[in-house]
Amino acid sequence: MRIVAQRVSRAEVRVEGTSVGELGPGLLVLLGVGVNDDEGDAEWLARKCASLRIFDDEDGQLNRSLRDVGGGALVVSQFTLYGDARKGRRPSWAGAAPPDRAVPLLERFCEVLEEEGVPVTEGRFGAHMEVELVNDGPVTLMVSSPRG
Repeated sequence: MRIVAQRVSRAEVRVEGTSVGELGPGLLVLLGVGVNDDEGDAEWLARKCASLRIFDDEDGQLNRSLRDVGGGALVVSQFTLYGDARKGRRPSWAGAAPPDRAVPLLERFCEVLEEEGVPVTEGRFGAHMEVELVNDGPVTLMVSSPRG
């Protein structure tokens, strides 16, 4: 499982011109599920996401987590994180989990974030989404689960 986590001052996801998810300060999380991922990956990565110390403390140091600052997470499914472009010009998506495996793991990731005290909003799986964000910092991290 892989995420790209972007610290944002605000973010929004629209489908067909309608907002389906938005948040104020927090993280925009682009989430990709791989063919070999399981619930353990989703749980590990959600806990890691909630506890990453990437928010400023009172001295301007990156010492506070999403939980510490009371921020939310906007989670957007992103199978293209498993695109393999090493050969040719068209990426292979063979490493991405099919929807019947990916959706339950995406849902588990969001459940664990909420259990960790992080309010969650989501994009819409499989939809063509427009994502708008204001990256704060900018702070952007790529994080993979141990098997990711």
